[in-house]
Amino acid sequence: MSKYSLEVVVDGFHYLEGPRWHKGALWFVDFYTQGVYRVNDEGVAEKKVHIEQQPSGLGWLPDGRMLIVSMKDRKVMRLEDNGELVVHADIWQHCAGHANDMVVAPNGDAYVGNFGFDLMGGADYKSAGLVLIKPDGSSQLVAEGLAFANGMVISADQKTLIVNELFGNKISQFAINEDGTLGDKRDFASFGELGDEPNLGVRIGNAKILPDGLALDAEGAVWIADTLNQRAVRIAEGGEILETIDTAPEGVFAVALGGAEGNTLFMCAAPDWDEAARKAETKGRMLAVSVEVGHAGTP
Repeated sequence: MSKYSLEVVVDGFHYLEGPRWHKGALWFVDFYTQGVYRVNDEGVAEKKVHIEQQPSGLGWLPDGRMLIVSMKDRKVMRLEDNGELVVHADIWQHCAGHANDMVVAPNGDAYVGNFGFDLMGGADYKSAGLVLIKPDGSSQLVAEGLAFANGMVISADQKTLIVNELFGNKISQFAINEDGTLGDKRDFASFGELGDEPNLGVRIGNAKILPDGLALDAEGAVWIADTLNQRAVRIAEGGEILETIDTAPEGVFAVALGGAEGNTLFMCAAPDWDEAARKAETKGRMLAVSVEVGHAGTP
């Protein structure tokens, strides 16, 4: 029997992503209601922002304004203090597929991944890059050759970016340069190279992990949403699996560490990530469990 006791935070959604603990509250997005939500003190999820082209990663600038990835039109939106929603950056030229997850550094630099190919349309796999967006909205490509960059975190000393490669069977990391650009990619944890295999089904069949969301803890380990195996997994640098939390029969697709003490692991759960099925049902929910080691880094 698992030592973990799962609790339901909110349910009745389609497909949750982008969980963030910010200023004492849990935030997340629901792809198919096009909503950004905040859980209030009564435990009710309130829709705060509508993103017509599907929201994904969330973050905040140093002055408190929120950034939101708008997936299908490959933009990052900014919520102004007066409630106006404006374009912070248009990154279409840097993306070969939907814009995806994002992490915003304490200095306002934002790193955004993208699919790299038409995942939901059944296209062959292709690698993709990472985009750096400066606080003034200017953008540039700062890394290439990632196997579907997904969840990202920045270390507590702000010197390292850690990023999941969803279809790469690995978690990678980069040194962050003074200007926000990235050094060479290196492994944080690799479970075997998958090469340039274009067939996504073959890639998934050869993978041991499918790392989606990502959270960093105070011991330097990461929690991932292992979508392949219906679990959350805590992994040390180098690849040792330290802990697992089984969520079967549901999959878990994003994670975040937060809560009052920083040791609540939030998990976005759903039956699968099939777009048509998730749009048709409201089986997405947020789970939570207490873990021993608390949050570190950003987000």
